[in-house]
Amino acid sequence: MTFQYRVRDPLGNTHNGTIDASSAEDATQPLRRDGFQVVELEEGDGSEEGGLFARRVTKNEIIYLTSQLAIMTDTGITLSSALSGIINQEENPTLKKILTDLKDSVEGGEDFSSALARHPKLFDKTYVSLVKASEATGSLGSMLDRIANYLRKEVESRGKVRAAMAYPTVMMVLAVGVTIFLLTYILPKFTPMFKSKGTDLPKPTLIMMAISDVILGYWYIWAVVIVLLIVGFILGKRTEQGRRALDWLKINMPILGPMFRKVIISRSIRTLGTMLANGVSIVDSIKLSGEVSGNYYYEKLWEDVLDQVTGGKKICDVLAGNPLFPNVLVQMISSGEETGKLDYVLERVTSYYDQEVDNALKTATAMIEPIMISVMGVVVGGIGMALLLPIFSLSKQP
Repeated sequence: MTFQYRVRDPLGNTHNGTIDASSAEDATQPLRRDGFQVVELEEGDGSEEGGLFARRVTKNEIIYLTSQLAIMTDTGITLSSALSGIINQEENPTLKKILTDLKDSVEGGEDFSSALARHPKLFDKTYVSLVKASEATGSLGSMLDRIANYLRKEVESRGKVRAAMAYPTVMMVLAVGVTIFLLTYILPKFTPMFKSKGTDLPKPTLIMMAISDVILGYWYIWAVVIVLLIVGFILGKRTEQGRRALDWLKINMPILGPMFRKVIISRSIRTLGTMLANGVSIVDSIKLSGEVSGNYYYEKLWEDVLDQVTGGKKICDVLAGNPLFPNVLVQMISSGEETGKLDYVLERVTSYYDQEVDNALKTATAMIEPIMISVMGVVVGGIGMALLLPIFSLSKQP
């Protein structure tokens, strides 16, 4: 198990960190042996969560932190001093704790990349691999600046997808809410009047009344079904079969499927190009490209690419003919491999695909808006007609 500790050295300075041990006593002994006085020791993983109610660290905070470190290390400030300066100004207690741990690790002689790797939810494998590559070449400052730009583009891409999905989501929730309100509140107020007249009601009205009775009479069953569906969805996502089904639906659904494909491809290609351009091995670059894709089928594709490239094949030969990758992109990758400028070509392809993602988002949004409005109009209009038809019939009676 892992323990978080706060200790005081012989000079009175405090240090924070983590240590692996089988018990609290085993964790305390090596610290005391090194001359530290243990101030606080508690079981935990030392991760960024820091507890159930700890303030979370946002992606934008990581981008800002990375940019600060890039500027400070580029101007000749040591990494330890740069971290100390940022810690003094940091207002997020969770991030401040992580930075303190990083500083202590660096001052203790540990590589910066190794210290970052202990906090995978804040600094992913791509981040750590790029920092590790820069440590070998002595270009940490410039590398951190590239990482910040890479993260900024990732955040922009995800933000655009969320914005495109916000409108249909809101419209769907609104349509369901209005439908339930009409069926459970408005229609029941008219039902006694319709029944008291003893006239034959139109079929649409009878259908709506039956649906209303089912919703009101068995609301507890509906509540249980909804809860079970939500729980089943959450748990299903954690299984390989469930994730496979959801990922297949995501890239094959009408209208949104092509958009998600382009977003996934753009993310993978950006990672591959960034890694290769900064000295990361092609094996690690391909592996990380699959991991950042966030889709089961693209991960499997990149795993196949990795296996065959390790066996001597070219990337373009493995991707050729695969329906998950467009032929134009395969041709571009082929030209990059032929000329030995794959990293440069991939960076150009990323710029091209960023524009393609923007176009796909605009197209999807433009198509979804009229569809959602039409669906909502049909649903609300159908319920309205079911209410009005009996009223028209009753008004004609003598």
